[in-house]
Amino acid sequence: MEKVRPIKLNSFKDERGVLTAVELKDYVDWPVKRIYYLNDVGKPRGGHAVKHEKKLYICQKGLVKAKFHDGEKWLGFELKGPDSALIMDGMCYREFYEFSPDAVLLAVSSVNYVPTDYIYDLDEFIKYVNSSDNI
Repeated sequence: MEKVRPIKLNSFKDERGVLTAVELKDYVDWPVKRIYYLNDVGKPRGGHAVKHEKKLYICQKGLVKAKFHDGEKWLGFELKGPDSALIMDGMCYREFYEFSPDAVLLAVSSVNYVPTDYIYDLDEFIKYVNSSDNI
């Protein structure tokens, strides 16, 4: 099973606009610890992994490309809002790039921000993910 998988959220459109509903219980089995979003992005983001993190990424608006390394291979995705999302079920090294000017990317994380849990080097991530420290 892949550590990252795309999902399609339920969106409802009428003359008032678009409503996209996210019932977290339908997608994640972990407590939400942190939520943040990216907008007005002019350069690639990510370039790291976070120890023991699981995540839900939702492209609320616009378009963004993403790639995830699971410790063995790269997986590539294109997210296009408002109903395009990814679930990261295990720790991955990730990169986001080619944001459209109007892109808004929401992230829902299973962990709080702890700077020492970040791995910024891909080779170091691969060693960590394949070691006994990752249990």
